[in-house]
Amino acid sequence: MKYRLYKLGQFLRGWVGYFGISQYYRPIPELDEWLRRRIRMCYWKQWRWPRTKVRHLLALGINLKAAIQHALSSKSYWRMARTPAVQMALNNKWLKKQGLLSIKDLWCKAQGYA
Repeated sequence: MKYRLYKLGQFLRGWVGYFGISQYYRPIPELDEWLRRRIRMCYWKQWRWPRTKVRHLLALGINLKAAIQHALSSKSYWRMARTPAVQMALNNKWLKKQGLLSIKDLWCKAQGYA
């Protein structure tokens, strides 16, 4: 997954380099939220089995009951990426530590705000 985040970072830098000259900020937060949800979904899908999901959620600080409930859920990957337990486990700080870049930060840097 690290390699994929590295390649995604390259793509995002190029994308912001091209579209970052625009002064239009409105779609940027929505794109950032969508991207983070998509990455959470990829991690959830990568874990695949309920036992693996429980182990990872416990390691990321979710209590046992919530981890088991979420791991055994039959909801889709996209919907599970929006649940509170997954969002608390795979929070923005953790995703940044994994190597995910923020579109908002890149856009602000391209505009000269940061």
